[in-house]
Amino acid sequence: MSIEQELKKSKFRSSFKLDFKDLEYIQQKGLEKIEQHCKDFVIKRLAPKKIANDGKQTPFKGHPVFKAQHATATCCRSCLQKWHKIPKDKDLNGSEIDYIVKFLIDWIKSNN
Repeated sequence: MSIEQELKKSKFRSSFKLDFKDLEYIQQKGLEKIEQHCKDFVIKRLAPKKIANDGKQTPFKGHPVFKAQHATATCCRSCLQKWHKIPKDKDLNGSEIDYIVKFLIDWIKSNN
């Protein structure tokens, strides 16, 4: 079963939806800018091996990418390890960052 199918089966993960405000924000900024936001958030909040507040660094609201991160289990290093098999005990590399950003953008596009 694919990770997308697994996430859809999760009551918690599948509860995240983009609301009107999120969709309006995405429309105003454009997907290219939203993708840059994804990359910035991943680099700052997920890429380092050690994160002081791991598991609490991603808010549940305030930006469409935050909802996408919770929906896709890319919100913290623990979820990345559990769902995506990306080990917690190392800095994320470029291909892992690209994978996460693409996963987030694909979710946003499919929920737009």
